[in-house]
Amino acid sequence: MVAEAAGAAYVGAILVPGSPRYVDAAVARTVGEAVDLPLVIVVADRPAGEVAQLAADTGAGAIQLHGDESSDLPGALRDLGDWELWKAVRVRSEKDIQRAAERFGGAIDLLLLDGWQAHALGGTGRVFPWETLEAVRPGLPDGLRIGVAGGLTAENVPDAVLRLAPDLVDVSSGVESGPGEKDPGEVDAFVRAALSAAGQLR
Repeated sequence: MVAEAAGAAYVGAILVPGSPRYVDAAVARTVGEAVDLPLVIVVADRPAGEVAQLAADTGAGAIQLHGDESSDLPGALRDLGDWELWKAVRVRSEKDIQRAAERFGGAIDLLLLDGWQAHALGGTGRVFPWETLEAVRPGLPDGLRIGVAGGLTAENVPDAVLRLAPDLVDVSSGVESGPGEKDPGEVDAFVRAALSAAGQLR
């Protein structure tokens, strides 16, 4: 797969019905088995038992919670399996990041900061205000990894990496030729651009 060959650390599948990028558990499992990378499944507003079953059915290595989940859900998932747990938050202001870190910081492995748009959970191509992370980062819990998403492309991901030094960058719409249609050339360019910028931070 192109992402793996370019050097990506994860591959993802969106299991959110209604998303133009939605796939079912069987397709997600096929994606995960096609690469030697952890599979991240994206879910939204499902109970712990359903999420755990999807993770088991797909062979996921990480679960990205992308809805309005309660702060109790990560703890419940910890009791049901051994997965990385990521929580996405759509950022409009510094308070959005602070609130999410306070609610979930002790129970998750990574806080993923995404662009905000009304009536959309993600994949909107909107960049969140990067200055909000710069303002609050010193006060975030020690050990909480930070991911950056929202409107990233091969052109702007180097700036995001060099400016924000995230632990992870996440892309979907920014490497597509159409909704749900990944462009192999764009995927390759994105991963290589992100890794090149990360190399400059070392």
